[in-house]
Amino acid sequence: MRHDHILTLSCPDTTGIVYRVTGLLYESGCNILDAQQFGDEESGRFFLRVHFDVPGTAEIDVLQEAFASLADVFHMDWRIHDARRKARLMVMVSKQGHCLNDLLFRVHSRQLPVEIACIASNHADFAPLAQSYGVAFHHLPVSAGNRVEQERHIVDLVEREQIDLVVLARYMQILSPDLCDALAGRAINIHHSFLPSFKGAKPYHQAHQRGVKIIGATAHYVTRDLDEGPIIEQDVARVDHAMTPKELVRMGSDIESLVLARAVRRHVEHRILLNGHRTVVFR
Repeated sequence: MRHDHILTLSCPDTTGIVYRVTGLLYESGCNILDAQQFGDEESGRFFLRVHFDVPGTAEIDVLQEAFASLADVFHMDWRIHDARRKARLMVMVSKQGHCLNDLLFRVHSRQLPVEIACIASNHADFAPLAQSYGVAFHHLPVSAGNRVEQERHIVDLVEREQIDLVVLARYMQILSPDLCDALAGRAINIHHSFLPSFKGAKPYHQAHQRGVKIIGATAHYVTRDLDEGPIIEQDVARVDHAMTPKELVRMGSDIESLVLARAVRRHVEHRILLNGHRTVVFR
């Protein structure tokens, strides 16, 4: 029985990388199912994603060892992922549940190949929704006085549940620098993005008052810089003067849900590689 895996790597760009990588896979009895590459002239780095299968589970350890030697030659940052393993997610939410509901349905209907291990929220509103899908719900209230303790609970959950990815599905709390560092590379946030930018509790109402013509959403990795992490996915929709704030909220919710689902899929399928503050996202 063959087992498929995904190799992702980045390294300084030079000649012979693809030749050496594919040659090693061939010599190890692997079959390449799909491969995508990108050389960035600006950063001078090369990026590669290879989906391949191996004859059996035992051979992957031998391949890992052989590839480590090759990686040293080219100074690669690399990983080999088990393509059939479902990523374990923790979804965090506050009082806006459209993104959470969308993710739960996509997972339940097998449109998104992940496992939502648990849901955490600073409010109890969506406990019944979580229960209806059979997902554990953790109510973690937060205030200025207990923020450190509350974030410690979040980290404990991530470790105990062996979480691969934390999804901030309209979680309306600013994470501390320490928590951002603890979740570096494995936390995705979704937020509305407008031109101009609107902050506060009712951004779509502000957008309506300013007469915007485009609304949109951005999914990005969480970093210490609020809403400025490497961008994974974005989308927009045109609006006009005849639309009410309620209609803008509805359209915005749809875009946010779609963009977040795309970003989660890209991450769990190992299609994203960091290129400084930017991302390389293989389709």
